Amino acid sequence: MPAAVAVAVGVMTMGVLAPPAAFAASRPDTVQQGLDTLVRADGVPAALASVKGLEGRTRTYTAGVGDLATGAKVPVDGQVRIGSNTKTFTAVVVLQLVGEGKIGLDAFVDTYLPGLVRGEGIDGRHITVRQLLQHTSGLPNYSEYLGDDIRHYEPGELLDIAFQHKADFDPGKGWKYSNTNYVLAGLIVQKVTGRTIAEEIDQRIIKHLGLRHTYFPAPGDATIREPHPKGYYQESAGAPLRDVTEMDHSWAWAAGQMISTDSDLNRFFGALLAGRLLQPAQLAQMRTTVPAEYLGSGARYGLGLVSRPLSCGGVYWGHGGSIPGYETRGGATDKGRAANIAVTVQATDKEVMKRAERVVDTALCR
Repeated sequence: MPAAVAVAVGVMTMGVLAPPAAFAASRPDTVQQGLDTLVRADGVPAALASVKGLEGRTRTYTAGVGDLATGAKVPVDGQVRIGSNTKTFTAVVVLQLVGEGKIGLDAFVDTYLPGLVRGEGIDGRHITVRQLLQHTSGLPNYSEYLGDDIRHYEPGELLDIAFQHKADFDPGKGWKYSNTNYVLAGLIVQKVTGRTIAEEIDQRIIKHLGLRHTYFPAPGDATIREPHPKGYYQESAGAPLRDVTEMDHSWAWAAGQMISTDSDLNRFFGALLAGRLLQPAQLAQMRTTVPAEYLGSGARYGLGLVSRPLSCGGVYWGHGGSIPGYETRGGATDKGRAANIAVTVQATDKEVMKRAERVVDTALCR
């Protein structure tokens, strides 16, 4: 998350004095320091960030190397797989359709996908669209049962895997993160619109906002189109890093398959909070949250949108993503700041991503 350093001020009896420009320019950049630490101390191959300040100025940062085999530089604002940030895009499309009267937020899943959602303790006649978007459906998470079988999956295959397992709890009686919810949300969009979720996201969000480096990969496309750092997978701490840049991530689909850049994510989350994507009523619903400590201390989950506390007070809104090869963290504040950071390995140590989140905090609180 690119960030400028906090401006030091001296408080005196008659007011506030800024330091001389030369002194300000010589101060270390805390965002760059944070990225360097992730590479040097935590062993992350590369880290990229983009920070948008209140004045609208954007700064980009890189650290590490973009390709361990060749030592190539990290592309500035390079494309990465954004994992579960995709959920926010999917949720926005669903909520736009709610605003258009085509989907009922409190309608049952069976209204749109009759008979599809069935299993032990699982019944689409008792699960609402809202519960899908907020992870309060109780549906088991299919990705917990995929193992290492990374191949092309159709959405229906993912649901078949999920529904072989018992529900985690009755609808509305708990909270648990489940990719299954967003596969169903994507299928509801397709049923209602007659178009793919990829097409709807492209028309309603990507083209609307001019996100020139963001896309939903076509079926079977395992590549990353534009300049990008290589992504790596590590079986466990200390294990060798394996290049997993080119993989078919159809298993993540509407829950996590998209590709973007830090700066495009900043634009997306900033536009969302500014009301450029949703009507006020739907944005208010999206920002109505429940506790989600699984995502970090103080985290709360809305409808495909996460709020996290800031050390300087208030919260920021975003999501984050974790997928083989890449981790992303970041979001935007209601005041207009935005910051996103990406690292090029799916971290096996949760402390690494906590430190990445502190870099986001540094960027947003400067």
